[in-house]
Amino acid sequence: MAKDKSGYIIAAAFIGPGTVTTASLAGANFGFHLVWALLFSVFATIVLQDMAARLGVASGKGLANAMKDMAYKPWLRNTFILLIVCAIGIGNAAYESGNLTGAAIGLDAFINIGIGPWATILGVIAIVLLYSGSYQWIETVLVYLVFIMAGVFLITLLVAKPDLSAMLAQFTSPKLNADAITTVLALIGTTIVPYNLFLHASLVAKSSEGLDKQAAVKACRSQSAKAISMGGLITLIVMATAMMAFFNQAATMDASNMGAQLKPVLGDKAQWFFALGLFAAGLTSAITAPLAAAYAVTGALGLSDNMQSKPFKAVWLVIILIGVSVAALGFKPLPAILFAQATNALLLPVIAIFLLVVMNKSHTLGSFKNTWKSNIAGGIVVTTVVALGLYKLSGVFL
Repeated sequence: MAKDKSGYIIAAAFIGPGTVTTASLAGANFGFHLVWALLFSVFATIVLQDMAARLGVASGKGLANAMKDMAYKPWLRNTFILLIVCAIGIGNAAYESGNLTGAAIGLDAFINIGIGPWATILGVIAIVLLYSGSYQWIETVLVYLVFIMAGVFLITLLVAKPDLSAMLAQFTSPKLNADAITTVLALIGTTIVPYNLFLHASLVAKSSEGLDKQAAVKACRSQSAKAISMGGLITLIVMATAMMAFFNQAATMDASNMGAQLKPVLGDKAQWFFALGLFAAGLTSAITAPLAAAYAVTGALGLSDNMQSKPFKAVWLVIILIGVSVAALGFKPLPAILFAQATNALLLPVIAIFLLVVMNKSHTLGSFKNTWKSNIAGGIVVTTVVALGLYKLSGVFL
């Protein structure tokens, strides 16, 4: 289990163009006043991913299979299947276009051939990597990309010479109002990603086969906490960079030229660093989103989730092809990415509640069931996200 890096794959999955865009908008529009939402998101992600990992180790199955096994009545089983296929399968197809578009924007800053051609090339790279069926290859590529992102955005921030006193002042005066709620939900939705719960459970179930379960859970818990915290740090750095460039400034940020508009603050070299980071973020998510969808959909439909199986390959291939097609048509990512992340946060409580029920009711978990501490932490996460979602909806209808 020591060689398993599924925690870093989860970090790679949520640090995509949506995260870069959402964190940039948060920093540009609200400075560090919304850092509280990011810290909550990191805490919540660690709590929920720990449950998903324990489920995978203890049962040897993914979350989709566990949800189905709990449904003793046909109508409830069919409801679970429909929810998983629609929310994860169809939803990830929508995310894939944003992932490929974001990565293409990054590459187009270096060689200007257009977003459509770059999105197509990146789609082919993702297809080749996933078609290999080699978990180790996929794992290695994603882990390297995560560390590239971390280094790139950190260097970008250091070049910007951050105002630490201003950051501290804003951090200690958090905000939550009608103007900020959509961005708050987007920050939560881009960090606590429902499809990652399905992906993590499936990856850990496979990588821990034949190993001591207690040791596997301990190793996975430690690694996931470190990797997710690292992902949160990357998001914080992006927020800080955007804050330095745009907060209380006259400039207006646009997702397609964030690097160019950061030029007055960061200089020419930092613009290329930002583009490289956006490319790495896009490619990681362009690989993990279809992979997660394949695990979730095949598990829900009772099909083989072996990476070499035809059903598994068919699911991720459809996701990538849809993403490439939409990206090649010149899809504008900024409004859709922000909306998708906010919608993701509204969907999260449904999946999180199901996970909590599974972790308390499943007969296959034994000593790996939720403790009272895990249930309290999970309850805090679900309650907070539900409350924020209701607050958002009240602003729409009242």
